[in-house]
Amino acid sequence: MNEEPVEITFLVITALERLGIRYLIGGSLASAIYGEPRATRDVDILADIRPEHVQPLYEMLELQFNISTEAIQNALKHRSSFNAIHYQSLFKVDVFVPKNRQFDEQEFQRRALHVVAYAPERRAYVASAEDIILAKLDWYRQGNEGSEQQWRDVTGILKANMGRLDVQYMQATASDLGVLYLLQKLIPTA
Repeated sequence: MNEEPVEITFLVITALERLGIRYLIGGSLASAIYGEPRATRDVDILADIRPEHVQPLYEMLELQFNISTEAIQNALKHRSSFNAIHYQSLFKVDVFVPKNRQFDEQEFQRRALHVVAYAPERRAYVASAEDIILAKLDWYRQGNEGSEQQWRDVTGILKANMGRLDVQYMQATASDLGVLYLLQKLIPTA
């Protein structure tokens, strides 16, 4: 990942860590870590934000990001997302609030620290390869199975990690998410 997006991402991650908010990086950045690298104009972060975090998070980010307390509160209320757009670069950080699903909690339990940048080395929590595959299959399904990029990300992760993936976990979780039929297209034995 280019230096500037990493620095911008770490501005948000640092704020989350200071507030004691669990987070993990997902989306295209996580796909690039586990699969085929690709350029991205944003980063996706799953963050376990609570109502008491809204104002302090806003105050920590407001000088460098276009962000609003209303957007954060709306994301909490609807278990959806808000974005923080860096003023200077216009790089976007999409922050997703976990839905009340078992899968979201599993993602937090299975996350791991990964090097996401070098020179200097920067580490952050990233969703597991299995969970990125499952989340992307879920997004693919929700998008009427039309996103070639989501599908390409999934196949890239599978290609780079086959033999190291917990297929049993993926099967059970894919069934819960309603994407088992998609997983079986990719891994016929699943």
